[in-house]
Amino acid sequence: MMRKSVLLGMSGGVDSSVAAALLVRHGYDVHGLTLQVWEHEDESVATSKKWQERGCCKVGIARHVAKLLGISHEVIDTRHTFRHAVIDDFIQGYTTGTTPNPCVRCNERVKIQTLIDLAIQRNFDYAATGHYARLHDHRGFFVLSRSADVRKDQTYFLYRLRSEWLPRLLFPLGGLEKAAVWKEAEALGLPVDELKESQEICFVSQGDYRTFIEKESPAAKKPGLFVDQDGAPLGQHDGIAFYTPGQRRGLGIAAGHRLYVHRVHPATNTVVLGSDELIHSACTVADLNLFAPDFTSNSPEVQVKVRYASSPTRATLTALHSSALHVQFHQPQRALSPGQSAVFYDGDDVLGGGIIQPFQPS
Repeated sequence: MMRKSVLLGMSGGVDSSVAAALLVRHGYDVHGLTLQVWEHEDESVATSKKWQERGCCKVGIARHVAKLLGISHEVIDTRHTFRHAVIDDFIQGYTTGTTPNPCVRCNERVKIQTLIDLAIQRNFDYAATGHYARLHDHRGFFVLSRSADVRKDQTYFLYRLRSEWLPRLLFPLGGLEKAAVWKEAEALGLPVDELKESQEICFVSQGDYRTFIEKESPAAKKPGLFVDQDGAPLGQHDGIAFYTPGQRRGLGIAAGHRLYVHRVHPATNTVVLGSDELIHSACTVADLNLFAPDFTSNSPEVQVKVRYASSPTRATLTALHSSALHVQFHQPQRALSPGQSAVFYDGDDVLGGGIIQPFQPS
């Protein structure tokens, strides 16, 4: 019986390395593929921890693991696609007053898109990644579902996958706890003490995202006015790209009390500040990707995640038109950021999601 073939995305991190080992153990014919999305590693630089790189793709360790497991491996340069689909989108979002999530866009437009396309072109049976997510068959339809380790679940970053991709995808780590993955990594002989998990944006290697935006788009540093909710001037800001709703630190305003960013207005180049934390009882979500498009027809009650690190909260969805939903939270939510994703769940199953839209002044 011929073995099923798998094209596996190997970033060189612990998760994709363990995913490779599990797929080999389960009898798949595995081919490793590292997508170079940012700069080349400088292999001429001697460090005591050569594999501990800031970026998300560590070619050296991916190559090492492939050799260890006896599987083929290659590197494909996707920097042009990544620049256009992720970095340009990231900069454009911030400079127009929204807060984009580059990991969501990268999975949708670069990583999994490329894996699926190549798997089809090369006649692989499956494409796979080391994401923490699960897939299951529900009445003949594949459903994206949260991983067994809820704390590591990554479905928030995967909700924009196309439904037709799901039957061809494998997530080998979906049923494992993270502790078990670390044990597998140790058994592989990986330097687990060096492979720290970065919580950073992979392409922001110096400073923070503000430094990155200023370097990549100097025009983003366009000073304007901080104003209060009545429009009265409070001081000068550095540029709307450097402020997000709910932000309290780094404002440089001596008001004698705490101030929070409430809104940014690209048209007037102003940032609205308020003394109270920004609370929203509802929002509009557009640019939708729904796995079951008809589930919104009856104003369903769902669970919603409005940021990766937050717990799901109950909400009722109402269709505004074919490409936008009204989300009414059962409990008001703090500091929602236009440009971020709202992902809808029914229990562990992902129903879909979309992009939070800018709020209209009240």
